Amino acid sequence: MKRRWFCPLSACLLFNLWLAAAEPREIKDASIQAYFSPKGGCTEAVVEAIGRAKAAILVQAYSFTSAPIAKALVDAHKRGVKVEVILDKSQRTEKYSSADFLLHAGIPTRIDEIHAIAHNKVMVIDGQVVITGSFNFTSAAEEHNAENLLIIHDPGLAAQYAANWQAHAAHSEQYVEKAGAGESTETSPPHHQRSAHHDKAQDDFIPLPIVYSVAALVLLGLVCKILARKRKS
Repeated sequence: MKRRWFCPLSACLLFNLWLAAAEPREIKDASIQAYFSPKGGCTEAVVEAIGRAKAAILVQAYSFTSAPIAKALVDAHKRGVKVEVILDKSQRTEKYSSADFLLHAGIPTRIDEIHAIAHNKVMVIDGQVVITGSFNFTSAAEEHNAENLLIIHDPGLAAQYAANWQAHAAHSEQYVEKAGAGESTETSPPHHQRSAHHDKAQDDFIPLPIVYSVAALVLLGLVCKILARKRKS
């Protein structure tokens, strides 16, 4: 009777194929606008969408230093729109983050530190509109980086993104302002002073757990090959 060798790498590949085969949500009759940077109107499109908000805006951001977008969110908050924000943990130490400006305006601001990086760039507006893409809410993303932004008008998709936002909010912590931030952020959003390469450096960062996982998969593949050769010999 022939023995069969179980290969963990094969199990991982099968699992990934199963995920890929999962049926995505079909978007029908949705209005979709696409924008590209540098200098393709991404920031202006986001600000205009925020300006049309009437009830609620949910925000997830990785890097957030855009003064126009921060001001638009505060203006929406002041006119009665419920604005809530989740940021990556890097914004706790980022010198020019909009986090303190939002917090001082009374906007609930959370930090998602459960993940290696909270890399979402998402807004859900009035349960009807989803803003997403590679575009960080930063000046560098608008003026220097090659990015893309989609504004999708679809209630069903917005509900999915809102549910995902709530799931992340459940394990996020309330943001606490940085020492000495009160004087500079209470009345005006931060001015972007970082280099054009700052966002790229952050986006190119690969967390160590991911590196270790890839290395482990490669090692498992080598083990499977060695076992297969021994079996043949």
